[in-house]
Amino acid sequence: MPFGPASLLGVERFAQESEAPLELIPGDDDAKKEQIITAVYKQVLGNAYVMESERQLVAESQFKLGEISVREFVRSIAKSELYKARFFDACPRYRYIELAFRHLLGRAPVDFQEMRNHAERLDAKGYDADIDSFLDSDDYQNTFGEWTVPYQRGWKTESCGTMQEFTWSFQLLRGNSSSSLKGDLAGISSKLGGAAYQNRPMAVVPPSSVESQGFSFRPSKNLADAATRLGVGASDQGKTFRVEVTAYSANNVRRVSRYTRGNRVYYVPFDKLSEQFKRIHREGGKIASITPVS
Repeated sequence: MPFGPASLLGVERFAQESEAPLELIPGDDDAKKEQIITAVYKQVLGNAYVMESERQLVAESQFKLGEISVREFVRSIAKSELYKARFFDACPRYRYIELAFRHLLGRAPVDFQEMRNHAERLDAKGYDADIDSFLDSDDYQNTFGEWTVPYQRGWKTESCGTMQEFTWSFQLLRGNSSSSLKGDLAGISSKLGGAAYQNRPMAVVPPSSVESQGFSFRPSKNLADAATRLGVGASDQGKTFRVEVTAYSANNVRRVSRYTRGNRVYYVPFDKLSEQFKRIHREGGKIASITPVS
């Protein structure tokens, strides 16, 4: 059963989809097949928009003619240059692995060893073999079979599941309108990060609001340890300034979305201000405020 009201946890869309998964049944008409094709694109590509020129027309035709199953159609999309360019070539390895778990198995990895197995398979056998390992696994077959469109399931409590996997799922699924990369503040960075390497659960927090810093909140990368640097390198005037900067592309994913912006905070000694200003403007940032640190 779901853990708490889905609307309060940012997964209401996934709740609706998992309650009524799409399955192709013998005798289904072309309209149902079109619905399944749309659902496969949405699931495998992480809710990303697909242009007409990007559609996999040969695979779609084979599916409509009954030459391949839903699982084989999923395989063709996951092995396509469209998927590979968006999620394999453009992302660090472990971010790709996180996303492959979400897109193909509908859940988060169980632990870091499961992620490392895929990393080692990529080195030894290549990309196609890694995709096959997801779709040919007992987990996929037992959950979705040959004719059901994969859906997000890891955010639900399940017997024999771990608290770690359960909490990791929320890191990969939050938000109804954003895709796996575009509109996601993490960009191409790993969502699980150090928690994966340490095999530890992560906090499940509600969506962002005026009162709380929810799942979409991302603190400045260099703010956490800034206090330890106060005064370091200051000139004989002994002053350090806090410089707030806006309009940076979030996590350097300008090529993914030029509308996504993030803030940064710098603590700069007085005699380094001019040099820092030039660097900020050269990188496309805009200075929002400069205040002395007492």
